[in-house]
Amino acid sequence: MDKSNPMPVINCAGSVNSQLTRREMVQRLLVGAGAGAAWPLVAAAHPIYAHLASGAVFEEVEKLGALDWKALFLDAQQTELLAALAEAIVPRSGKAQVERFIDLLLSVETAKHQNGFAESLAAFEAESQRQFSRRFPSLDASQQNALLTAAAARPSKEDSPGGGPKQNSELHAHFENLKGWISGGYYSSEAGMRELGWTGEFVFESFPGCAHPEEHK
Repeated sequence: MDKSNPMPVINCAGSVNSQLTRREMVQRLLVGAGAGAAWPLVAAAHPIYAHLASGAVFEEVEKLGALDWKALFLDAQQTELLAALAEAIVPRSGKAQVERFIDLLLSVETAKHQNGFAESLAAFEAESQRQFSRRFPSLDASQQNALLTAAAARPSKEDSPGGGPKQNSELHAHFENLKGWISGGYYSSEAGMRELGWTGEFVFESFPGCAHPEEHK
């Protein structure tokens, strides 16, 4: 065992210590994985990473399950769209209330990142309308999957079915932005951390690959 690592490392999952807060669990996972380790599917440069590392707003997480919950940053249509995108990109995001967690983080974000997030949502709404003449939440699973699969693929000079390389490149960038927020939101929830091997005492030496074979990467 590496003595510089304050937490032991194992390769299997166990029960979660429910007495630990979300902030404590996330910070222990980050420490256990080592300084500079990237959160699953989230680049260290992504804005959500700073939130996970500091945990400054985690005290507000308990309020996300309230029956009278209201979004702090997103409007009703944006919240609906984000919830649909989150569930399509990382299944079970809805049960983890990822859209509410992201809204909380966005409420204390910089205007630059807030605007970037809103632009990414708008880009997917526009693409859904362009391809299917319907909003993304109204698409069936196969249509959502087709749209996201195309957006997740790295664009090339030959990509131009209905749009040029620039359009495909921009949609891919918006996909990567949203994927970072959604993945960070899900894998910092208890359900997501269970998939990472969190047991309340142990962590992986490095984060395992995505546990969702159907997930868009």
